Amino acid sequence: MSFTDCDSELHLVNASYLSGLSPLNTSGSVSLIEKVKEKLRENTRKLLCLPLTQQQTEPGSQRNDSFFGLPIIVRSLIELHHGITELYDWQKECLSLPALSQRKNLIYSLPTSGGKTLVAEILAFKEILCCRKSVLFILPYVSIVQEKVRSMSSFGVDLNFLVEEYAGSRGALPPPKRRQRCAVYFATIEKAHFLVDSLIEQGRLNELGLVVVDELHMLGAGSSRGAILESTLVKVKYVSPHTQIVGMSATIGNMDDLATFLGAEVFVGSFRPVELKEYIKVEDYIFEQQGKHEEEPFRVVRKLPKREQMQDPEQLSLLVAETVPKHSCLVFCPTKQNCESVALLLARFLPQSLREHRHEEKASLLETLKTEVGQVCRILRQTLPIGVAYHHSGLTVEERRIVEDAYASGVLCCLTCTSTLAAGVNLPAKRVILKAPYTGTEFLTRSVYQQMAGRAGRAGIDSSGESILVVPSADKEKVRKLLEAPVDSCYSNLLQEEQKALKMLLLSLIGLQVSKTEDSLATVMDSTLLALQQRKEGKDPLQTLHLALDELCTAGLVLNHGGELCTSPLGRAAFKGFVAPAIAGVLRQELWVALASLSLRCHLHLLYLVTPRQLPSARLDPPTYYRLYTDLKQEELQVAELIGVSEALVTRLASGRMLK
Repeated sequence: MSFTDCDSELHLVNASYLSGLSPLNTSGSVSLIEKVKEKLRENTRKLLCLPLTQQQTEPGSQRNDSFFGLPIIVRSLIELHHGITELYDWQKECLSLPALSQRKNLIYSLPTSGGKTLVAEILAFKEILCCRKSVLFILPYVSIVQEKVRSMSSFGVDLNFLVEEYAGSRGALPPPKRRQRCAVYFATIEKAHFLVDSLIEQGRLNELGLVVVDELHMLGAGSSRGAILESTLVKVKYVSPHTQIVGMSATIGNMDDLATFLGAEVFVGSFRPVELKEYIKVEDYIFEQQGKHEEEPFRVVRKLPKREQMQDPEQLSLLVAETVPKHSCLVFCPTKQNCESVALLLARFLPQSLREHRHEEKASLLETLKTEVGQVCRILRQTLPIGVAYHHSGLTVEERRIVEDAYASGVLCCLTCTSTLAAGVNLPAKRVILKAPYTGTEFLTRSVYQQMAGRAGRAGIDSSGESILVVPSADKEKVRKLLEAPVDSCYSNLLQEEQKALKMLLLSLIGLQVSKTEDSLATVMDSTLLALQQRKEGKDPLQTLHLALDELCTAGLVLNHGGELCTSPLGRAAFKGFVAPAIAGVLRQELWVALASLSLRCHLHLLYLVTPRQLPSARLDPPTYYRLYTDLKQEELQVAELIGVSEALVTRLASGRMLK
């Protein structure tokens, strides 16, 4: 039977089934819609039970009765769950690349909102249904993991595969071994690292047929996350070379480095489903960005009226009011606290007539939050009636789902959000406003700006989208340089913080018994992005390797028995606990002290032992520290003395003198 026949039979079966259902028959416990859904799923499973040879196509070919080598029913499911009836031309071209049928690695790069995720999902379906292998999606943020889990779960039910979340405290390590069903794992960068390590340790990494990396350019993020991502991909390449790696990336200046690192083909496009118009706001003036070839990069298009500037100096309420409620609006803010304060500001200064827009649905939204979450936070109680909500990682999973659904349906017309939303949560808007050229305290990078601005314009709804970057007068020149600068390049972070990430990579390779000799480590080292870029600079990666390995041996984390390398008990504890080699010995010493004289007369000693040594957001304030010290009780002062915090040390700190 051909897939065309199968598709016709499916429609015939569904039609005959539906004709036997009366819409008045609603007295049962199962709704009519649920019965229809279950019947569709049953028919889908029947089609998917066809022999594997019938489901696959020859490499490079596209049969009329298949969907890029998949059963034709997958196309119907994409329409059902995503509302997508036709792929963009670039998506068809990308999915038809010979590199994919030959199972080569691939990097593809397009602007935000171009439809990159759907290509990855189709490749995942093909891996699961045709190759009977599991798939790992590596995503940058917890909120995006949770969104993708929700989005993919319907396909999991219909196509009979598991969807598992690896973020925060969720996700079993190693994942349960299953014979019958494959799984799609959605993981943050950190959890993906632990997942891959656990599969290597169990000898099961070959269960992964495909690894998809969203925001691949985060390899060059100036933090430990880029280094962790590089380490994970290095292990996948070395331990399971037949696992296909597909990366989605923003446009970067050194794409050839990433392609060489992954041994990947590159597909680059400039497609956007809607036109993007980019503006900046300086004081009362709105400037439009001109093309790069124009003599003057910005031109004034209008001047905003002065009103409410004392309370709303950026005139955000005016810019939002021009858009809502007919269209939707996103306001990107530098911090989570800023999101909440801007939401309150908008609730105060937006036209109060907005309260009448879909009033009953907003009231129902508040009731839903009360019912499903238990209570509504003070800020949302004030902002939801006007059609505004904040969106950041402080929301619970249920709160985020309810807010996102309300925004997608138009009940809410404006979200104040952090940059996390720009990285993958699919909530576009007619107008996007960037409240300031910062994320946290860091000045915007070009790639982050493009992500945020790229959320403007809703495919199939808007003919164009608008982004407005609000620029303080003091930052005008920095913003000009940002917008005129070439795209960012991506560089390895394995050497950051005194080679911390490289040492952790070497330690885990030895601890997992992936590499037992220096020669084996050298082979792995040669496959890193770091080695590639060091060679371009005329440096010797092997020298870097030997230096890091010597320091691990000196610290007692790695032992060398006649050329065979292994981890010491301390080294194994460090790599299993993901503890930086530089502090592993210090932590052990503190635990030895605690074993000898652990104070249980108060909680302070236990709290000290479980508090992370490095908290990026923590800043020591000497006067506050001194005040807290002087307020300690006698048993707490004994703990302070035990761990090395004396009165003399605290006094020196408070007086501004250097500590020895």
